[in-house]
Amino acid sequence: MASKTRSVDTRSHSRLVVDGLKQAPARAMLHAVGFSDGDFGKPQVGIASTWSNLTPCNMHIEELARLAAAGVEAHGAKAVTFGTITVSDGISMGTPGMRYSLVSREVIADSIETVVGAQGFDGVIAFGGCDKNMPGCLMALARLDRPAVFVYGGTIRPGANKSDIVSVFEAVGGRAQGTVSEQQLKFVERTAIPGPGSCAGMYTANTMASAIEALGMSLPNSSAQDAISSQKRDDCTRAGAAVVNLINLGLKPRQIMTRKAFENAITVVIALGGSTNAVLHLLAIASSAGVNLKLDDFTRLGKRVPVLADLRPSGRYSMSELVAIGGIQPLMKTLLDAGLLHGDCLTVTGTTLAQNLRSVKPYAAGQDIIRPLRDPIKKDSHLVVLYGNLAPQGAVAKITGKEGLRFRGRARVFNSEEASLQGILTGKVRAGDVVVIRYEGPKGGPGMREMLSPTGAIVGRGLGSQVALITDGRFSGGSHGFVVGHVSPEAAVGGPLALVKSGDEITIDAERREITLHVAAAEMKRRRNAWAAPKPYARRGALAKYSKSVSSASLGAVTDLE
Repeated sequence: MASKTRSVDTRSHSRLVVDGLKQAPARAMLHAVGFSDGDFGKPQVGIASTWSNLTPCNMHIEELARLAAAGVEAHGAKAVTFGTITVSDGISMGTPGMRYSLVSREVIADSIETVVGAQGFDGVIAFGGCDKNMPGCLMALARLDRPAVFVYGGTIRPGANKSDIVSVFEAVGGRAQGTVSEQQLKFVERTAIPGPGSCAGMYTANTMASAIEALGMSLPNSSAQDAISSQKRDDCTRAGAAVVNLINLGLKPRQIMTRKAFENAITVVIALGGSTNAVLHLLAIASSAGVNLKLDDFTRLGKRVPVLADLRPSGRYSMSELVAIGGIQPLMKTLLDAGLLHGDCLTVTGTTLAQNLRSVKPYAAGQDIIRPLRDPIKKDSHLVVLYGNLAPQGAVAKITGKEGLRFRGRARVFNSEEASLQGILTGKVRAGDVVVIRYEGPKGGPGMREMLSPTGAIVGRGLGSQVALITDGRFSGGSHGFVVGHVSPEAAVGGPLALVKSGDEITIDAERREITLHVAAAEMKRRRNAWAAPKPYARRGALAKYSKSVSSASLGAVTDLE
């Protein structure tokens, strides 16, 4: 790590809270929670913990947060741990509760900002496990712009027969189809989730952890460690030392999270074959950091960055297997050497990305999890931004090439996720259909639910290569197949998706980056005149407030646009 090279006020925030005669009441309160007289002269570091025993992703984070706090205090600062929420996507998926998933990202960001701002912490360590924890933490760190490190809770190990949570969703479809027995379904249900950690493939949690490491906001290899491992424990202790070093340097998140750093994050997400949710979340984090990132930046970078990782859901391997061969650091070194990463970006080590990667060795010969640049899985990005008369403001597809690059079919329209799942499981959806799930966008859902239950059921019924699915909602990182989400503008605000009727012809063309509804303009005008906006799902509370303030998915679905 770099050392302190200039005079920095390491207590610029905490001194306003604890110094001087008038702050005696504050000191009295802090004595009660364990502060000694000597602690008031130290920089204060807030440890934002997303611990909860409601999900495997976060059930171990309490212990990790204690290790980080010990690391902080071993290096001369005072640690104060506080909690924020998590919700479980895997548990709420396919239910009304999933509406709160994306909402939780904003609640996490707001709550961390609120506590750190109120308490006057000089630095922050933020822990995330489940999907929305990570962008929520990064949004808060960008807003606060105080020395900070993000720590990922780590990946879960695969279950029996290399199963994971997606295996369970797909087994549900197989049970409906009759290809999976009740006994087989029960076995998968009981063995797919063996303990702590985030979902096992390159789904949203591992995607975002990798993106944050590439962004420079976590320590090298923090994204590629098993949740229960000595490496993850050491990562937490080192994060404590790192944040104190950042305080001494005066190095803040917005100096790290630059446009070049976001380009690095996008590049790594593409190379890993990561989740479409990365598009939504990186747009949101960039907004908080004051970086003007756009959907078209994903297209621009995607033209020159290949998919190299053979990871689930589209590939064969789990994150734990990538961990075993060295994580993402050798991949990043390969990308850097090829001129695909900006090596001059600063990171939370206090040094640049290129300096961090200087001594990284390549993957051992014989592994086939990460392909060489000369032999990619796909020569350009799997994240394809589509435009057309069905998505004037854009939509995001995940096209690995295994699904094909073009799909034309007849619309099978559903006005909710529940209705679509019922249609799939009862055989209403057939080969050649384009399943349309609408009124699930940021405002209309509200909360932009993930469509893992429908996509899992489609795959489970053996229709994965014969059916496309488009929605103004999102997809889980575990979804695969010919799927298009984030359709903007969404149906609830009168976007063209609201005007589609079952039987309409739709073309999705990944090569031309177009999504087209084959309906005459005059007919579309007639349908628009007859359309009425649906009633809001919620009139009071968190969902109602979110629906009123949230922006389009094409802008990251943020709630604090200027």
